[in-house]
Order: sequence, then structure tokens, then C-alpha cells
Amino acid sequence: MADRTKKQADNVPGPFYVDDQCIDCDLCRQTAPNNLGRNESEGHAYVMKQPENEEERRQCEEAQNDCPVDAIGSDGA
Repeated sequence: MADRTKKQADNVPGPFYVDDQCIDCDLCRQTAPNNLGRNESEGHAYVMKQPENEEERRQCEEAQNDCPVDAIGSDGA
């Protein structure tokens, strides 16, 4: 389970976040490409844009559910 106290610093504010457990596998970025990006220099994913519609929310939830290390969290807001 993702830990909100260990969020990556480059996540934008909002309910979804990526924490420091990310292994940079790219699955989340393939699942939610409009919302999740890659920090090239540090090698991890982060939320670059919070979902703005139902489709983006669904993709973020799918990325969260499929993350192999449970590095994606949501505060449910």
C-alpha cells in the first residue's frame, strides 16, 4: 500500500500520488499516460496531472490497482 508520508516531491497536489516505492516499471505511464509521467533523472513515476474527467480517473485507478509494488496511492478526494 502506498504511503502518503513518502510521496515523491514532484507529484502535483491532489488525491493521486506516487510514493518512494516506485520501481520505474512504466506500467502506470502506459495505463494513464495523460496523468503519470517519468522523472528521468531520478528514475521514478509521478503524478504530473490529476484526473480531470471520468476516463482519466478510471485510468489512474487502474494504474493504482495494477502497480506491482503498490506505489500509487489515492486520498480519495
